[in-house]
Amino acid sequence: MNSLEKADLLKLCRSQLYTAVIADTLDSFGYHNQIVKPGLKLLDSKLTLCGFARVGLYMPVYHDDDNIRVYENEIALVDSLNAGDVPVLVCHGNLRISPWGELLSERSVQLGAAGCLTDGCIRDARQITGLKFPVISGGTNPADTKYRGKMMMSDVPGEIGGVLINSGDLVFGDIDGIVIVPKAVIAEVVEKAFEKVNAENVVRDEIRSGNTLVDIFARYKIL
Repeated sequence: MNSLEKADLLKLCRSQLYTAVIADTLDSFGYHNQIVKPGLKLLDSKLTLCGFARVGLYMPVYHDDDNIRVYENEIALVDSLNAGDVPVLVCHGNLRISPWGELLSERSVQLGAAGCLTDGCIRDARQITGLKFPVISGGTNPADTKYRGKMMMSDVPGEIGGVLINSGDLVFGDIDGIVIVPKAVIAEVVEKAFEKVNAENVVRDEIRSGNTLVDIFARYKIL
Protein backbone atom coordinates (compact mmCIF):
# COMPACT_ATOMS: atom_id res chain seq x y z
CA MET A 1 0.00 0.00 0.00
CA ASN A 2 1.57 3.31 -1.10
CA SER A 3 1.29 6.64 0.73
CA LEU A 4 -1.68 7.85 -1.35
CA GLU A 5 -3.59 4.62 -0.76
CA LYS A 6 -2.85 4.85 2.96
CA ALA A 7 -4.06 8.45 3.10
CA ASP A 8 -7.31 7.56 1.31
CA LEU A 9 -7.84 4.57 3.60
CA LEU A 10 -7.39 6.67 6.74
CA LYS A 11 -9.67 9.41 5.45
CA LEU A 12 -12.47 6.93 4.74
CA CYS A 13 -12.01 5.11 8.04
CA ARG A 14 -11.98 8.34 10.02
CA SER A 15 -15.14 9.64 8.38
CA GLN A 16 -17.24 6.46 8.26
CA LEU A 17 -16.07 3.90 10.82
CA TYR A 18 -16.21 3.68 14.60
CA THR A 19 -14.67 1.40 17.19
CA ALA A 20 -17.73 -0.81 17.76
CA VAL A 21 -18.06 -1.80 14.10
CA ILE A 22 -14.32 -2.47 13.81
CA ALA A 23 -14.36 -4.53 17.01
CA ASP A 24 -17.29 -6.60 15.71
CA THR A 25 -15.51 -7.12 12.40
CA LEU A 26 -12.31 -8.23 14.14
CA ASP A 27 -14.39 -10.73 16.14
CA SER A 28 -15.76 -12.14 12.87
CA PHE A 29 -12.19 -12.73 11.69
CA GLY A 30 -11.32 -14.56 14.90
CA TYR A 31 -9.41 -11.68 16.52
CA HIS A 32 -11.01 -11.52 19.98
CA ASN A 33 -8.35 -9.60 21.91
CA GLN A 34 -7.88 -6.37 19.95
CA ILE A 35 -9.77 -3.96 22.22
CA VAL A 36 -7.54 -1.92 24.54
CA LYS A 37 -8.86 -2.31 28.07
CA PRO A 38 -10.96 0.66 29.28
CA GLY A 39 -9.22 3.54 31.03
CA LEU A 40 -7.32 5.37 28.30
CA LYS A 41 -9.23 8.44 27.11
CA LEU A 42 -9.25 10.90 24.24
CA LEU A 43 -8.15 14.36 25.30
CA ASP A 44 -10.84 15.75 22.98
CA SER A 45 -13.77 13.34 22.74
CA LYS A 46 -14.98 14.98 19.52
CA LEU A 47 -11.91 13.77 17.63
CA THR A 48 -11.13 10.35 16.17
CA LEU A 49 -7.67 8.83 16.29
CA CYS A 50 -6.96 6.77 13.19
CA GLY A 51 -3.52 5.93 11.87
CA PHE A 52 -0.64 3.49 11.62
CA ALA A 53 1.26 2.60 14.79
CA ARG A 54 4.87 3.50 15.47
CA VAL A 55 5.71 1.76 18.72
CA GLY A 56 8.07 3.14 21.38
CA LEU A 57 8.84 1.30 24.64
CA TYR A 58 9.63 3.18 27.86
CA MET A 59 11.27 2.08 31.10
CA PRO A 60 11.40 3.88 34.45
CA VAL A 61 14.55 5.80 35.42
CA TYR A 62 15.24 7.54 38.70
CA HIS A 63 18.05 9.97 37.89
CA ASP A 64 19.56 11.93 35.02
CA ASP A 65 23.15 12.40 33.87
CA ASP A 66 25.11 13.01 30.68
CA ASN A 67 24.96 9.34 29.69
CA ILE A 68 21.22 8.77 29.94
CA ARG A 69 20.26 11.13 27.08
CA VAL A 70 16.65 10.73 28.15
CA TYR A 71 15.09 12.36 25.08
CA GLU A 72 17.20 10.97 22.25
CA ASN A 73 15.05 8.01 21.22
CA GLU A 74 11.69 9.76 21.47
CA ILE A 75 13.02 12.71 19.46
CA ALA A 76 14.29 10.31 16.78
CA LEU A 77 10.93 8.52 16.66
CA VAL A 78 8.92 11.74 16.30
CA ASP A 79 11.25 13.16 13.65
CA SER A 80 10.86 9.92 11.64
CA LEU A 81 7.04 10.02 11.58
CA ASN A 82 5.35 9.81 8.19
CA ALA A 83 1.92 11.16 7.29
CA GLY A 84 -0.74 9.03 8.96
CA ASP A 85 1.56 7.61 11.64
CA VAL A 86 0.57 7.38 15.30
CA PRO A 87 3.31 7.19 17.92
CA VAL A 88 2.23 4.51 20.40
CA LEU A 89 4.21 5.15 23.57
CA VAL A 90 4.12 2.06 25.76
CA CYS A 91 4.80 3.05 29.37
CA HIS A 92 3.43 -0.17 30.88
CA GLY A 93 0.79 1.86 32.71
CA ASN A 94 3.36 4.13 34.40
CA LEU A 95 1.42 7.32 35.18
CA ARG A 96 4.45 8.98 36.81
CA ILE A 97 5.57 10.18 33.40
CA SER A 98 4.15 12.28 30.59
CA PRO A 99 6.05 11.29 27.45
CA TRP A 100 3.84 13.53 25.29
CA GLY A 101 3.26 17.28 25.25
CA GLU A 102 2.75 20.38 23.15
CA LEU A 103 6.06 20.54 21.28
CA LEU A 104 6.00 16.90 20.18
CA SER A 105 2.42 17.50 19.05
CA GLU A 106 3.47 20.57 17.06
CA ARG A 107 6.20 18.60 15.30
CA SER A 108 3.81 15.71 14.63
CA VAL A 109 1.21 18.04 13.12
CA GLN A 110 3.90 19.47 10.84
CA LEU A 111 4.78 15.95 9.67
CA GLY A 112 1.14 14.97 9.08
CA ALA A 113 0.98 12.42 11.90
CA ALA A 114 -2.49 11.21 12.83
CA GLY A 115 -2.31 11.43 16.63
CA CYS A 116 -0.68 9.83 19.65
CA LEU A 117 -1.60 6.90 21.90
CA THR A 118 0.06 6.27 25.26
CA ASP A 119 -0.75 4.39 28.44
CA GLY A 120 1.33 6.99 30.26
CA CYS A 121 0.18 10.55 30.83
CA ILE A 122 0.38 13.70 28.75
CA ARG A 123 0.94 17.34 29.61
CA ASP A 124 0.23 20.71 27.94
CA ALA A 125 -3.35 19.52 27.49
CA ARG A 126 -4.77 22.97 26.73
CA GLN A 127 -2.24 23.62 23.96
CA ILE A 128 -2.70 20.16 22.42
CA THR A 129 -6.47 20.60 22.44
CA GLY A 130 -6.01 23.85 20.52
CA LEU A 131 -4.10 21.97 17.82
CA LYS A 132 -7.03 19.58 17.23
CA PHE A 133 -4.49 16.77 17.38
CA PRO A 134 -6.04 13.48 18.57
CA VAL A 135 -4.31 12.18 21.70
CA ILE A 136 -5.33 9.25 23.88
CA SER A 137 -3.64 8.73 27.24
CA GLY A 138 -3.94 7.50 30.79
CA GLY A 139 -4.47 11.04 32.05
CA THR A 140 -2.69 14.34 32.51
CA ASN A 141 0.38 14.95 34.64
CA PRO A 142 2.80 17.89 34.44
CA ALA A 143 5.78 15.61 35.23
CA ASP A 144 8.52 15.42 32.58
CA THR A 145 10.10 12.11 31.66
CA LYS A 146 13.46 13.49 32.79
CA TYR A 147 14.42 11.77 36.07
CA ARG A 148 11.45 9.41 35.59
CA GLY A 149 11.45 7.48 32.31
CA LYS A 150 13.16 6.93 28.96
CA MET A 151 12.15 5.42 25.62
CA MET A 152 14.53 2.51 25.16
CA MET A 153 13.43 0.98 21.85
CA SER A 154 11.21 1.84 18.92
CA ASP A 155 9.49 -0.07 16.12
CA VAL A 156 9.51 -3.27 18.15
CA PRO A 157 6.51 -5.24 19.42
CA GLY A 158 4.78 -3.85 22.48
CA GLU A 159 1.64 -4.29 24.52
CA ILE A 160 -0.83 -1.56 25.41
CA GLY A 161 -3.96 -2.09 27.44
CA GLY A 162 -3.56 -5.85 27.14
CA VAL A 163 -3.27 -5.80 23.34
CA LEU A 164 -0.16 -6.77 21.40
CA ILE A 165 0.80 -4.02 18.96
CA ASN A 166 3.39 -3.72 16.20
CA SER A 167 4.46 -0.79 14.09
CA GLY A 168 2.24 -0.71 11.01
CA ASP A 169 -0.89 -1.92 12.81
CA LEU A 170 -3.97 0.26 12.42
CA VAL A 171 -4.88 2.18 15.57
CA PHE A 172 -8.47 3.42 15.81
CA GLY A 173 -9.80 5.28 18.82
CA ASP A 174 -12.96 7.24 19.51
CA ILE A 175 -15.17 8.10 22.48
CA ASP A 176 -16.04 4.41 22.97
CA GLY A 177 -12.47 3.12 23.19
CA ILE A 178 -9.53 1.88 21.14
CA VAL A 179 -9.08 -1.06 18.78
CA ILE A 180 -5.91 -2.35 17.16
CA VAL A 181 -6.11 -3.97 13.72
CA PRO A 182 -3.09 -6.18 12.92
CA LYS A 183 -1.19 -5.04 9.86
CA ALA A 184 -1.69 -8.31 8.00
CA VAL A 185 -5.49 -8.00 7.93
CA ILE A 186 -6.09 -4.25 7.67
CA ALA A 187 -7.48 -4.32 4.12
CA GLU A 188 -9.85 -7.22 4.78
CA VAL A 189 -11.09 -5.87 8.13
CA VAL A 190 -11.70 -2.38 6.79
CA GLU A 191 -13.60 -3.73 3.76
CA LYS A 192 -15.87 -5.88 5.96
CA ALA A 193 -16.32 -3.02 8.44
CA PHE A 194 -17.65 -0.78 5.66
CA GLU A 195 -20.06 -3.56 4.66
CA LYS A 196 -21.26 -3.79 8.26
CA VAL A 197 -21.76 -0.01 8.45
CA ASN A 198 -23.96 -0.17 5.35
CA ALA A 199 -25.96 -3.05 6.83
CA GLU A 200 -26.39 -1.18 10.12
CA ASN A 201 -27.70 1.82 8.21
CA VAL A 202 -30.40 -0.42 6.71
CA VAL A 203 -31.26 -1.82 10.15
CA ARG A 204 -31.50 1.69 11.61
CA ASP A 205 -33.99 2.63 8.88
CA GLU A 206 -36.01 -0.50 9.66
CA ILE A 207 -36.14 0.40 13.36
CA ARG A 208 -37.26 3.93 12.56
CA SER A 209 -39.97 2.50 10.35
CA GLY A 210 -41.41 0.68 13.37
CA ASN A 211 -40.30 -2.87 12.67
CA THR A 212 -39.57 -5.14 15.66
CA LEU A 213 -36.08 -6.17 16.70
CA VAL A 214 -37.11 -9.83 16.45
CA ASP A 215 -38.05 -9.45 12.78
CA ILE A 216 -35.08 -7.25 11.96
CA PHE A 217 -32.56 -9.60 13.56
CA ALA A 218 -34.11 -12.58 11.79
CA ARG A 219 -33.50 -10.86 8.45
CA TYR A 220 -30.11 -9.21 9.01
CA LYS A 221 -28.49 -10.91 12.05
CA ILE A 222 -27.34 -7.47 13.21
CA LEU A 223 -27.95 -5.56 16.44
